[in-house]
Amino acid sequence: MDTAPLDAGRLAQVAARSEQVLAEVNRVFVGPGDIAQQLLVALIAGGHVLLEGVPGVAKTTLAHAFAATLHCRFKRIQFTPDLLPADITGTYVLSPGDNAFSLREGPIFANIVLGDEINRAPAKTQSALLEAMQEGQVTIDGVTRALPEPFMVLATQNPVEQAGTYPLPEAQLDRFSMRLLIGYPTADQERAILQRFGGPKPEARGVLQPEEITALRAMVGRVHAEPMLLDYVVRLSGHTRRHPQVYLGASPRASLSLLQCGRALALLAGRPHVLPDDIKRLARPVLAHRMILTPEAQMEGIGGERIIDDALANVPLRRDV
Repeated sequence: MDTAPLDAGRLAQVAARSEQVLAEVNRVFVGPGDIAQQLLVALIAGGHVLLEGVPGVAKTTLAHAFAATLHCRFKRIQFTPDLLPADITGTYVLSPGDNAFSLREGPIFANIVLGDEINRAPAKTQSALLEAMQEGQVTIDGVTRALPEPFMVLATQNPVEQAGTYPLPEAQLDRFSMRLLIGYPTADQERAILQRFGGPKPEARGVLQPEEITALRAMVGRVHAEPMLLDYVVRLSGHTRRHPQVYLGASPRASLSLLQCGRALALLAGRPHVLPDDIKRLARPVLAHRMILTPEAQMEGIGGERIIDDALANVPLRRDV
């Protein structure tokens, strides 16, 4: 892996390209201003994102707009209770012409895969994504095939509706680098939605190329993180494991994801090093969904975000403080 310092000119180019992507996404999507940036951070960090919000807040519109800026192959999977794992990964079918079996690729063989309403499919179907999200490959009938690069899963779910839904297994939640919560828009934002979508629907234009995304991912590892920040990430995750209202805390995968996303955020800002504020800013979307709270905490309506806020308030940046 290349460990040479990042060139200032190249960093400025990355920051400029990042602004172009965000401007194009926000031209179509009306909502919280940092959502598009966090999507881009997760993409460059090599992660996946769970978009959570009530119906009608443009989760799917956001995913489509983001994918459209990347010039990548995009596929959408509508998750339903009768969806089968083979409907996602594909299956071998008999070709009448040559009397041989050939693989009919499923929608997972794309660069950006949107799993719409992912919690409407049972755990067996959801598990078809586990290998793909962790290792960038799928195994079909004992044969392992690599997925295209770059590869990213965007998934949406409605946290309120319970009928006909299946909670995501903890192992799958842990594979989402971020969970982004999209609430109702403000009055000004809703007015902008009415104005923007009152006529022809706006379409996002392509900005990045797949090879640019691959190059940016290679640069993330060259963003410097001080040992002090590595220790801070470890102690934030450790705080969640010892918290009295947490049954299962953030995993080491969560710690690594927080560090990688922090590096990606610094890179997209045109900086060669991670700041403490990068880690603090990303702690909620990266860590909050990975914990299992105690039954008592759940009954009191306490969410993972409150646990992370408690960690940020009580874990000092330096061990000797």
